[in-house]
Amino acid sequence: MRRGRRLVMDVALWLGLCGWVTIDAGSSTKHWELLFGLTATTAAIAVSRRYPLVSLIIAMLASFIVLGSFGGRVPIWEGFLLVAVSYLAGYRQPVAKPMLRVFTVISVIAVPVALLWSEDGFSAWGALLGILVFASVTPWLLGRYIRQREDMARDGWRRAEEMESRQRLIADRARLRERARIASDMHDSLGHELSLIAVRAAALEVAGGLDERQRQAAGELRQSAATATERLREIIGVLREEDAPTEPVDESIDELLDRARASGMLIESSVDAPVDGEPGMVDRAAYRVVQESMTNVVKHAPGAAVTVRVVRSAGQTDVVVTNAPPPAGPLPGRSSGRRGLIGLRERVRLVGGTLRAAPSGGGFEVSATLPHDAAPSEESPESQAAMDAEVGQSTSARELERARRDVRRSLIQAIVVPIGLFGLVVGISGVVFLVQWYGSELPRGAYERIRVGQTRAEIAPVLPGGQRIARPRMVEPPVPAGAICEYYGTERTVFNLNYEVYRLCFADGKLVAKDVISEDEQRGNPDDPGGAGR
Repeated sequence: MRRGRRLVMDVALWLGLCGWVTIDAGSSTKHWELLFGLTATTAAIAVSRRYPLVSLIIAMLASFIVLGSFGGRVPIWEGFLLVAVSYLAGYRQPVAKPMLRVFTVISVIAVPVALLWSEDGFSAWGALLGILVFASVTPWLLGRYIRQREDMARDGWRRAEEMESRQRLIADRARLRERARIASDMHDSLGHELSLIAVRAAALEVAGGLDERQRQAAGELRQSAATATERLREIIGVLREEDAPTEPVDESIDELLDRARASGMLIESSVDAPVDGEPGMVDRAAYRVVQESMTNVVKHAPGAAVTVRVVRSAGQTDVVVTNAPPPAGPLPGRSSGRRGLIGLRERVRLVGGTLRAAPSGGGFEVSATLPHDAAPSEESPESQAAMDAEVGQSTSARELERARRDVRRSLIQAIVVPIGLFGLVVGISGVVFLVQWYGSELPRGAYERIRVGQTRAEIAPVLPGGQRIARPRMVEPPVPAGAICEYYGTERTVFNLNYEVYRLCFADGKLVAKDVISEDEQRGNPDDPGGAGR
């Protein structure tokens, strides 16, 4: 189905271009142009899908027909063929270097062809180059731009989704690690309670006043507590990280801050004492908020002063850790993966609290609200968005922005490159034109001293080094039989736009005719300094 649709599109394009060739070239007196145009169009469209570069070369070589038409009828069909084939080549072939090589080679080859074949010489080459720039390079860049846009729409989001999935896995891993640490904390506290149960059961087992059945029940209770402690250790051992915890077990926030001060950190703290009824999970969550905040200060704001506030009430515990801007700036190196904040957010969520982390006053602030009697909260879209930002969702955004930049750059190239190439062509053509204009100028006095009948060798010392290419668009006087004519410029400025020339015709080495060819002369302008046949 898709292949058939492509075939229909190619046939429709071929018919449309052949129609233009028939209409345009059919009105030309050069009958071979019709056959040439139909052949070039058919060949270019036939290979445009499988070999877009070959199709482009065929269309560019076909544009050489302009060299034979410049100054007269310009073949419009060639422009349509170039536009269509160049656009398809840019759309179907993303590599730019082959196109640039083809354009350069054809432009260079066109110089000798224009000088040898075209009656207008270098001017025809400039016209051909202008057509190639606007009818070939511009559509090619446009096709390349459209392709890049489609590539971004098709592949960019897929790549972003893959990156998002990878980042979610990182976030899930960080959350599971934090849950494992929570399980480790629960093991330390729950294991202690189970050990106390086992000790009390052992005391009951040996206490007096109990019958054998009661002693047996106490022994079974002791054995069950010991077995539960062992099973708990095995289960939590699977969840523990391979690395042993670096902080002391059951360390308080004050002890944590004392250790940080001993290492050289500047800390101002206000920590309320634990209150009755504060769950152990809340206490450990508050400890982890302070611990992770201090770790981030050491990593990202070395030497910065830190303020720690822990306010405990009957219903909740509030923790705020703020650091000032680092005096020497952040440490160089890789940016943080923010996994600590991901785990910290999971720890706070599991006790039903909320965590906020954001820049503040040039520094950074982490605050947590930890209720004492709340159940674990569900992940809200806001918290998930914050977690995505922390894990690096901006990475995929940067990839998308890079793709958009490439598309914008391609669009700019489609506009700027043709203008730049056209300016380059105009500049080169202008320089060559001026050099040739003033290098082919024959002074009026020298022209008037030249007499019919003189030999070419006698006249040669007063003739300029080159002949004039640009000449008036008018019918010249008949050339004498067997004569070869040379054309030299007059002293008119280039701004006059009347390309009058002196024509000297030689036969058998002697001057047989001299004429001034001028549009003013043809119109009978009395101000014209020369005259035909003089």
